[in-house]
Amino acid sequence: MLRPHRMQPVPWRLPTLRDLFALAWPLILGRAAQSVVGFTDAVLVAPLGPDALAATGNGALNALAVFMLPLGVAFIVQSFAAQLVGRPDRARLRRYGWYGLGIAAIAEIVGLALIPALPWLLARSGYSPAVRALMGGYLALRLVGVGGAVGIEALANWFGGQGNTRVGLAASLLVMVLNVPLAWLLIHGGAGLPAMGVRGAALASIVATAAGFTYVIVAFARAGRGQPSPGWRWGEFRRVLRFGLPNGVNWFLEFGAFLFFIDVVFAGMGTAALAALMAVLQLNSVAFMPAFGLANAGAIHVGQAIGAGQPDAVRGLVRRTLAVAATWMGAVGFGYVLAPRLLLAPFSPGSVAARAMFLTTAVPLLWVAVAWQLFDAASLVFSETLRAAGDTAWPMRMRIFISWGVFVPLTVLTARWGGGPVGALSWVVLYVAALAFFMAWRLGRGAWRTMQLTGDEPDLVEP
Repeated sequence: MLRPHRMQPVPWRLPTLRDLFALAWPLILGRAAQSVVGFTDAVLVAPLGPDALAATGNGALNALAVFMLPLGVAFIVQSFAAQLVGRPDRARLRRYGWYGLGIAAIAEIVGLALIPALPWLLARSGYSPAVRALMGGYLALRLVGVGGAVGIEALANWFGGQGNTRVGLAASLLVMVLNVPLAWLLIHGGAGLPAMGVRGAALASIVATAAGFTYVIVAFARAGRGQPSPGWRWGEFRRVLRFGLPNGVNWFLEFGAFLFFIDVVFAGMGTAALAALMAVLQLNSVAFMPAFGLANAGAIHVGQAIGAGQPDAVRGLVRRTLAVAATWMGAVGFGYVLAPRLLLAPFSPGSVAARAMFLTTAVPLLWVAVAWQLFDAASLVFSETLRAAGDTAWPMRMRIFISWGVFVPLTVLTARWGGGPVGALSWVVLYVAALAFFMAWRLGRGAWRTMQLTGDEPDLVEP
C-alpha cells in the first residue's frame, strides 16, 4: 500500500541580519566574479580600438539576451527549492535540479539553431560594418556555450534555495580564474596561441563556462549519492515552466528593450557614445552585483518563510534586504561622483584626443548611473521577493508594458529630438524608478499570499 512520505518537521526561525550576510556573501562574490569576466574582456580588447570594445561589449549583451529567457526560467528552480526546504519536503527536492538541467538542454538546442541566423539579424542593426563583422564572429562562438551557462545557474539556484550558496560561488570563481588568463592569451596571442582578437574573448568564455558546468554537475551527482533515483514527472516540469516562463519572458523582453535602446538609439549616436556607454555598463555590472546577491539571498529567505507557512515574516525580510542593498548602492554612487575619471581610466583609448573625447561623453553618463543603480536595486529586491513567492505573471505584464509601451518609444523620440547620450540614458532612470514603484505596490497588495508554487501533491513511497 502507498502512503504519503512525511519528514520530521524542522522548526523555522526568523533569519537574522547575520543570516542574510552568511547567505549573501557567496552570492555577492559569485556575481562579482561573473562581472569581472566581462570587465576583464572589455579592458583587454580596449587597446584594439573603439570598434573592438563596442563589438565585445555589445556582443556580450546580445549573447546575454539569448541567455535571458532560459536563465529566467532556471531561476524559478531556486523558488521551488526554497519553499520545499521550508515545508520541508526533501523527497521532491532533487527532481527540481533535473528540471533545471532540462531547461539548460533546451537552451543549448535553441542557441545552436540561432547561429546561422546571425548575419541576417546583425544586418538589420545600426552598427557600423566593422563592428558588425566583429560581433558576428563573437556571437557565433558565445552561443555554443549557452547550455553550460544556464546549467550552472540552474544547479547553483537549486543548491542556493537550500541555503547552500557556496556551490555557485565555486563555479563562478572557477570560470573567472580560467577565463581571465585564457582571454589574455587568446585575444593578444601567447604561449604558442595565435592572437584572435574579439573572437578570442568568446572562445575563452566557452572553455571557462564548460569547466564551471562540469563542477556543478559533479556537485549535483555527489549530493544525490546514496539516494534512490527521483525520476521525472512531467506534471512537475510543466509547473516549473508555468511559473518559470513568465519570469524568463519578463527578463528576455525587458532586456530586449534595453538592447533596442543600445542597438538602435545609442548605436545611432556614433561609436564614441556607444563605447562610453559600454564602459559605464561594465562598471555598473561590477558595482551592482553585490546588490543582486543581497536581493537573491533575501529571496531565498522569503521562499523558505513562505514554505514554512510564515508569510507575515516577508515584509520584515524585504525591508531589511532593501536597506542593506540601498546602503551599498549609495556608497557606490559617492564613488561615481567623486572619482569618475579614475574609474573610467581603464577603458580610455590610447591617444590623447580619443581619451579626451571618451571621458567627455562617459563621465556625465556615469553620473546619471548613480540614480539608475539606486532605483534598480529597489526594483530588484521587490521583484525577487515576488518571484520567490511564485508571483511571476503580473510582474511580466507590467515590465513589458513599461519597457516596450513607454520606455522604448520615449527613447526613440529623444534620439530624434537630439537629446544626446545623457538625455537618452535619463529615460533609463525614470524607467527603473517606475518599475520599483509598481513592484512595491504589487508586493504591498499581497496577491503573492495566494500563490501555490509547489502545489500540495505529496510524494508517494512504499512503506
